[in-house]
Amino acid sequence: MKALAEVQVIPIGSGVSVRREVQRAHEVLKNAGLHVELHAYGTNVEGELMDILAAIARVHETLHAEGTVRLSTFLKLGTRTDKASSLSGKLF
Repeated sequence: MKALAEVQVIPIGSGVSVRREVQRAHEVLKNAGLHVELHAYGTNVEGELMDILAAIARVHETLHAEGTVRLSTFLKLGTRTDKASSLSGKLF
């Protein structure tokens, strides 16, 4: 099932700048073969539902393995069965 999502991963306790962790999270999502669009406060993702969920799990596993102690992730997820949806179709 195809899905669209907005993912915001927030490293907690990593200091003032979280640029490295955010870049790494974006890289993991992109390497999962998903269509991703980074924006100021998160990443829009398009792909198969289970691939998106698995990629978010990999983000957590990767960042924790690289030393980030605490993560808080916010996820908005949309699916529909009446027609195909895409990130580009959500724009004006």
